[in-house]
Parts: sequence; C-alpha cells; structure tokens
Amino acid sequence: MIIKKIMEKASKIKMIIFDVDGVLTSGELFIGDDGQEYKAFNSLDGHGMKMLQNSGVEIAIITGRTSNVVKTRMKSLGITHLYEGQHDKRLGYKDLKEKVNLTDEEIAYVGDDVVDLPVMKYVGLSVAVNSAHPFVIKHADITVSKDGGRGAAREICELIMDAQGNLEKELISYLD
Repeated sequence: MIIKKIMEKASKIKMIIFDVDGVLTSGELFIGDDGQEYKAFNSLDGHGMKMLQNSGVEIAIITGRTSNVVKTRMKSLGITHLYEGQHDKRLGYKDLKEKVNLTDEEIAYVGDDVVDLPVMKYVGLSVAVNSAHPFVIKHADITVSKDGGRGAAREICELIMDAQGNLEKELISYLD
C-alpha cells in the first residue's frame, strides 16, 4: 500500500530538487592547502539525472553552500536551476516555484539533513537518502536504499521514471 502511494505521488512529479552535500555527494568536504574545495560526484547519479531530464522532468539544485565545483558539475548535466548559498532553502524554493509555475504536488525534493526539512514538508514527494539524519528519514515520504553520492539520485530518478511509465523506454533506448 505504501509503495502504491509513493508511485502515485511520483507519477505527478514535473521537477525534482536535489540538495548537494550528502545527497549528490557523500557529504565529505575535501579542502586543499590552497583553499580549493573538491567534491566527488557519482557518474551513475549524473546519468540517471540526464535520463530523467530526457523523460521530461526538470531538475533543480538548492544548496546551502556556494562552490565552483557545483556550478561546473551542474553545467555539465544541463541543470540551469541552481540556487547556492541558501541558508533558508524555503527562499530558493519559493523563487523557483514562481519561475517554473508548478504546484507543490508537482515537485519532489531529495535531502539528507534537517536544513532540508523546511522545503521537504511542502513538496509533493519528499525523499531522504539512506545516509540521511534519522529525523529527516522519519519525516520523508520515502527513503531510498542508497547513500548520498552512492547512487541515491539514480535510484529516485529511476523510481520517478518508472512511476511515469518512462523507465523501460529510457533503458531500452541504449539498445538501439
């Protein structure tokens, strides 16, 4: 019954918002002696995001930190809705929602920490990564089986595509 409810919510999603640290990365921050910040992104997550975009779902990023690494990665994925330095993520969410003219029900959010909850409580589908804080997991609609930066984004992208009847078509396209 729970899966049916999640699939119903996922079938309505037109945009998914990802946090970065702890969701698209493991949450570890590598900072060199020169102050340069390094992050590791999962290529499977990135390809899942590209397939989801190809199926018609838009992707956005709302993150508390500001990073050239994130800008570069999002540009390579074709993601134009990027909100950095969002200490109160509700502000970015409100602005984004107005720009794309979508309802809460049509938006999903993937988070890992309590700073994500103020947005997660509004969206149509709130998702926690497996490595999320227990309080976030408690309040999410669904927790994916993968950790942040370790396939969590790919898992939710494929779940949404499956709920919308697009997953098999996307996968089969690689056999053409």
